Amino acid sequence: MTEQRIVGRFAPSPTGRMHLGNVFAAVMSWLSVRSRRGRWILRIEDLDPQRSRPEYARMIEDDLDWLGLDWDEGGTEDRGACGPYSQSRRGDIYADMIERVIATGYTYPCTCTRADIMATQAPHQSDGRVIYGGRCRPLSLPAFPDVKTGTKAATRLYVPDRQITFTDRLFGERSFNLAAECGDFILRRADGAWAYQLAVVVDDAMMGVTEVVRGCDLLLSAAQQIYLYGLLGFPVPDFAHLPLICNGEGRRLSKRDASLAMDQLRKKYSASEIIGIVGYLAGLLPVPEPCRPEELAAAFSWERVKVPSDGVIVLDGGI
Repeated sequence: MTEQRIVGRFAPSPTGRMHLGNVFAAVMSWLSVRSRRGRWILRIEDLDPQRSRPEYARMIEDDLDWLGLDWDEGGTEDRGACGPYSQSRRGDIYADMIERVIATGYTYPCTCTRADIMATQAPHQSDGRVIYGGRCRPLSLPAFPDVKTGTKAATRLYVPDRQITFTDRLFGERSFNLAAECGDFILRRADGAWAYQLAVVVDDAMMGVTEVVRGCDLLLSAAQQIYLYGLLGFPVPDFAHLPLICNGEGRRLSKRDASLAMDQLRKKYSASEIIGIVGYLAGLLPVPEPCRPEELAAAFSWERVKVPSDGVIVLDGGI
């Protein structure tokens, strides 16, 4: 029996210059794919029209090319057979797929505002997650409500009181209760914008992605996405959630950390030095010595990647 060829992807949002955390995710996904002679896709997740810019997408490509991370499909040139590779141009595909979910009877129109939802939050829910309380949910499900209510409404997906359990390549077995920890979630916003959870599931499935590598802040999203994969009848990919890289003050990197953005890093380091830093942060190298991506890929395995117990890598002052 022939082993399935691995297909990985890097799916950045073109809302600014990449920082070291984005590079960490890109390199780790690339290493996993190239170490097994797989296919690597570059998908542009530009669902946010207010913040996404074509010039940022081109900068991402330039940075990846400079680092030596080549892709087989995707990018701004739409190279490959599964395009378009920019989410802003995949609306017709999402529209078709959401109809398949609606046909299950487990979606419903929701007119709640964020203020409505926050007003129902229990006092112990203080970690920033917003769990929907079910205000617009029909009394019984499955149901097939008339979505033409005359009021703009989001399309929300009901989730059952069910544990979703999966094995992550780095964090091991993880289990989340959909109702208690996720809540019914949005597939399409009231303004017509497509939600991340629907878009990423549809895109990964239709592009044949077999492995998803991303930050561990999205572990909970994996449970929601596995549920949605099941409703759509798609196979579930393997997951590898990476430790989050934080600055010296312990805060997760963001595009506000200008000193760790690629334009500044490229002034300070060579491409091989940045690859070496990533290899060191992942535990693949004993010291952050210059290294080419192909050299790391030759000896790469997920078993060699080190994960701090708290899932956080704090940068020291030397980086």
